[in-house]
Amino acid sequence: MKKAILFFLTLSVNTVFSQTETDIKTVHVYVALCDNVNQGIVPVPKKLGNGQDAKNNLYWGALYGVKNYFKRSKEWALISTQLNPETHILERLLFKHNTSNTYLLADAHDGKFIKTTTSSFLEANAGHNTIAIEHANQKLLFGGSANLLAYVGHDGLMEFDVEGNFKPLNTTKREAIILACISKDYFKPYLEQTKSNPLVWTTGLMAPEAYTLKAAITGWVLNETDLQIRERAAQAYHKYQKCGIRGARNLLVTGY
Repeated sequence: MKKAILFFLTLSVNTVFSQTETDIKTVHVYVALCDNVNQGIVPVPKKLGNGQDAKNNLYWGALYGVKNYFKRSKEWALISTQLNPETHILERLLFKHNTSNTYLLADAHDGKFIKTTTSSFLEANAGHNTIAIEHANQKLLFGGSANLLAYVGHDGLMEFDVEGNFKPLNTTKREAIILACISKDYFKPYLEQTKSNPLVWTTGLMAPEAYTLKAAITGWVLNETDLQIRERAAQAYHKYQKCGIRGARNLLVTGY
């Protein structure tokens, strides 16, 4: 069966929408592709560290990359794939959760433009830059109108500061997952400006692979507490990294 064609529309930051169905929940994942050349990282194998090649990238098309891992998941169904939907975004995927009315939009951002990706993620945490997608006669809202926002990739804030519109657009509660090295220290000053709630972020060096993200989102879909969501993330990280559950809990934390 051919996948339905989706229509993507970036809306004005001053436009206010509500989900067409009150029980719809949306997640928007910003993936900064791993880039040996353009990011201050310890180099990974060349094929995995090409920030302009989403297909083979460590954080996207590789075994534990967001695209590959969620496509193989029994909990999520891939609805649509779109190449180059926006400037510096190489691929966009839309998933639906199989047992709830939750939709996940994942964007693979060109690794060369990690600074722009970081700023866009933070602006979305403040409610700006809504993205609306028409699917199955309903309007799905992402970007600044998503309920949950996630960042996956290198912590570029170790090397640069970012500017953007980080003042909250409204009082809507938004929540964030930031899977990057030492993300609590580096993202905290910005997240405090956006007023979003950090569900899961990190206190040390980590591998931002998709099993941690998926585990945290599973808890969020189930309306678990912040501590329960963080525990799911820690258990998943320990399972794959064999780092010890105490170490995983010390690494992956919740709240300010």
